Amino acid sequence: MTLRRRLVLSIVALVVAVSAVIGAGSIIALSSIQTGAIDSQLQKATNRASTKFGQGQQSPGGQRPDEDSLQPLGQAAGTLTAYYVAGGGAGGIVLNEDSSRSTLASAQLSRLGEVKVGTAPSTIDLGGGLGRYRVAAEQVDNPVLGNAVLVVGLPMAPVYTSVGKLLAVVLVVTGLALLAAFLGAAVVVRRSLRPLERVAETASTVARMPLERSDALDGVRVPDTDPRTEVGRVGTAFNRMLEHIGGAMQARERSEQQVRQFVADASHELRTPLASVRGYAELTRRMGGDLPKDVVYAMSRIESESLRMTSMVEDLLLLARLDEGREIQFDDVDLTGLVFDAVNDAHAASPEHPIDVDVPASPVVVPGDAARLHQVIVNLVTNARTHTPDGTRITVGITPGPTGVDLTVRDTGQGIDPEFLPKLFERFARADSSRSRSAGSTGLGLAIVDAVVQAHGGTVAVTSEPGDTVFTVHLPAASATAEAVPVVAGGAGAGAGAGAAGAWADVPDRA
Repeated sequence: MTLRRRLVLSIVALVVAVSAVIGAGSIIALSSIQTGAIDSQLQKATNRASTKFGQGQQSPGGQRPDEDSLQPLGQAAGTLTAYYVAGGGAGGIVLNEDSSRSTLASAQLSRLGEVKVGTAPSTIDLGGGLGRYRVAAEQVDNPVLGNAVLVVGLPMAPVYTSVGKLLAVVLVVTGLALLAAFLGAAVVVRRSLRPLERVAETASTVARMPLERSDALDGVRVPDTDPRTEVGRVGTAFNRMLEHIGGAMQARERSEQQVRQFVADASHELRTPLASVRGYAELTRRMGGDLPKDVVYAMSRIESESLRMTSMVEDLLLLARLDEGREIQFDDVDLTGLVFDAVNDAHAASPEHPIDVDVPASPVVVPGDAARLHQVIVNLVTNARTHTPDGTRITVGITPGPTGVDLTVRDTGQGIDPEFLPKLFERFARADSSRSRSAGSTGLGLAIVDAVVQAHGGTVAVTSEPGDTVFTVHLPAASATAEAVPVVAGGAGAGAGAGAAGAWADVPDRA
């Protein structure tokens, strides 16, 4: 249950318990007081009856006491009087409301005969319409009957009637108090928990916020900070924690910005000396006819490594610029043509890998940067070629959908280590032990894919198992479809030349 419900139910339960205790105490007290009053009246009635009975007034014939001696003047309505003599004689009467007298039945006389002389008054049930009576017995000497036991009783009905009325009043009052306690507790608890709810709402807001920017938490604070209350102290601590988190995020953003700026500046500055190194190495190699072979070989290696380092610097510079939100120029791009350009280039660079194309018959147009999307396709295909053995089949496909376009690159290689999949798109991440490769890599290709796709508002995912590895790039759909442009083999783009005719042997959909 929620804290509010627990508090309300606790208050209601406390009110019910207090009401029950007060009600029960009131009923017990009233019953005890009225029973004491009955006992007092019973003592007086017994004194009057024993005085009159002891005078020996007999009924006509002298066989039994006169009714006036059993019910003398001053007795209250409902008073019963019974006598028992040593010889076995017994009798008794009850004074009715209209001052008439009723004779007690034998069963009632039998019950009254069990009352002991000299004991405190007791309550017995006489039945026969009389109900419960408070009775007392006294030894009386009658001049005619001799030694006799006189039993006098008063009805308990008035006591039970009063107790019943009080019980009804207690139940009604308890019910009203319960209703009032429930409504009052609900209002008071809701008002008291409002500051705590505001703390919870602020915490939920922070939990839902993407904490990617350092200013994401600006203005998000708990308004209740009264140090005199528990919730106020929690709110103060929570606000202080948000300030620390915001400061840490700002420090992290400044650090990341400095790293990006350093990478961008270093990459930009390294391009010029690398170009000079490559140029001088190439010049020396071409003009070094009289140079020793080992020197010529060393120059060729310098030129090759400078090219490789230049490529890495260009990739780092691209990532730095993508991090800053640059390098993306949106326009309508024929994704089908980019696929054929990339596949043609891949056929020329790695003819030992059969590459299939599975694209729709008409061009698929998406909004984006053609150069960057081409780089995405090239990097994915190159990744499949580099990390799979010769003969591995690669399939590049395009699947239009209602929310965008899915570009897939599938290979039948040995798969990727599942433990490496979560960090596959991190920069400089390489899983050398999971996929065989015949050439080195910088570990930036898939990081560039992820950065470019995110800059286009899309997503990239990978699933892998032995014999089936699929990279899926989802790009948002174009706002308007470009005019269909027929694409034929060898004419998919500027990169497709006459020498690529043999490359289309594995592309039956476009051959």
